[in-house]
Amino acid sequence: MEDRVKDLCEQAGKLFEKRAPLLSLWQDIADNFYPERADFTTSRNIGEEFASGLMTSYPLLARRDLGNAFSGMLRPTSKEWFKTGTTRMDRVDNAGKRWLEHATETQRRAMYDRHALFVRATKEADHDFAAFGQCVISTQLNRNADALLYRTWHLRDVAWCENEEGKVDTIFRKWKPYARELIKLFPQTVSKKVRDIAIKGPYEEIKVGHAVVPAYTWGGKYRTPYVSIFYEEDSKNILEEVGSYTTVYTIPRWQTVSGSQYAYSPATVAALSDARLIQAMTRVLLEAGEKAVTPPMLAVTEAIRGDISVYAGGITAIDSQYDERLGEVLRPLEMDRSGIPLGLNMQQDTREMIAQAFFLNKLSMPVDTGQMTAYEVGQRVQEYIRQALPIFEPMETDYNGELCEQTFEILYRAGAFGPMQDIPQSLSQADIQFTFESPLRDAIEAQKGTVLMQAKNLLAQVVDLDPSAALMFDAKTALRDSLEGIGVPAKWVNSVEDTEQAVAAQEEQVQAQQQLQQIAQGGEIAKQYAEAGQAMQGLQ
Repeated sequence: MEDRVKDLCEQAGKLFEKRAPLLSLWQDIADNFYPERADFTTSRNIGEEFASGLMTSYPLLARRDLGNAFSGMLRPTSKEWFKTGTTRMDRVDNAGKRWLEHATETQRRAMYDRHALFVRATKEADHDFAAFGQCVISTQLNRNADALLYRTWHLRDVAWCENEEGKVDTIFRKWKPYARELIKLFPQTVSKKVRDIAIKGPYEEIKVGHAVVPAYTWGGKYRTPYVSIFYEEDSKNILEEVGSYTTVYTIPRWQTVSGSQYAYSPATVAALSDARLIQAMTRVLLEAGEKAVTPPMLAVTEAIRGDISVYAGGITAIDSQYDERLGEVLRPLEMDRSGIPLGLNMQQDTREMIAQAFFLNKLSMPVDTGQMTAYEVGQRVQEYIRQALPIFEPMETDYNGELCEQTFEILYRAGAFGPMQDIPQSLSQADIQFTFESPLRDAIEAQKGTVLMQAKNLLAQVVDLDPSAALMFDAKTALRDSLEGIGVPAKWVNSVEDTEQAVAAQEEQVQAQQQLQQIAQGGEIAKQYAEAGQAMQGLQ
């Protein structure tokens, strides 16, 4: 066992050693955009001022606005921002769709449970994602196995590597829990050394590692894809070793480059030089403004008795024998202030460049003023989609998608969706996939919603030329697809079989009514014939 833990420590050491040069870049980014996280290469004390070395807060505000926009636009709590589906929804019957809707509701309740800490974890991760282009979120059941638990971990403490398919499958995390906490979490497997430490110092930090590795590299009898191992680094003692169907950690990456498992944020890469520039520029402008308001003074020191008091209401005493014809005793130094407006213009231009780097000018839909034509509105929506794709596309697939898939897998294995035998047959071999609601998705779906109306108008024009052309259009299928596209719940819509039965019953009812009408009409005609016959007999 000790050899296996030693091998894990060596693997983790190599990964952390290769990643060490990246910490200096992350530290520089954090110093300029995210000072709360600026402890990659330095240690912070409790109560230390975060942004004491900055002259302006604009780079911080830009990062804050982008980080807050992620949750507001991609995970709004006011709407169901994700839906459970499959890669081939056309093969899922109505019972399967209802089960998927039930799974969506169950998963949403579990994720937003107060004990799951989902909102807290994703809020922290959003700002890591905006600043560094990646974040680390763990998704597990809590120790009581009665709720989910989401945690965001510092990038400094996590290292990972990819497999040959470019997927992160090996993850190492450094952890320093208190001795008393470690004994509570692993009461049966914690080492004697830790127990002895806890007696004298329960709040002593213990070096613990957590590794998630592919099962085939670890060996053993695991049938799961991965193995999760907690171990003590000093005593080389395994605290927990369990199989896992997920990688435990979700590591979304914004912009990747070939040859590296670590990503970067295109926002901070573009704005880092501007952030340094605006800090230096603001310092110069502040100094120039201070000199303009309280300029440096020239004084005849022999004529001044005491201190120079240039503050409001201050009195400076001078020698009464001084001859002012020789010049003023105290006068401001002449300064050239013509450069201040130019500096302010340059500062404003730098702010605009930082705002563009953080996509702050691309996060809102184009506003329809009522004076634009439908074609112009459509073109502006298309332009918005092209500009917003770099922001939303990576987050929908690698961030929200991976997070929801791991959550679904955990809840599915825990039986949160009910017995497995109750799963409809149409979902038995289906590949679960999540779809998400976002301004980008809304824009795309809004365009899809107009297809049915366009088809209707086109048919109305063609039917005048050829009435048989209307037979080409399947209105029921088009309406069903349109209802699914706008998000109508499956339980609101009858299945295809129920619809066909209802149509058949309606046709039978119509036929029965027609037969009754025919019988009634026949009886009326017979009555008329009888009355006509009686009338003829009377005439005879």
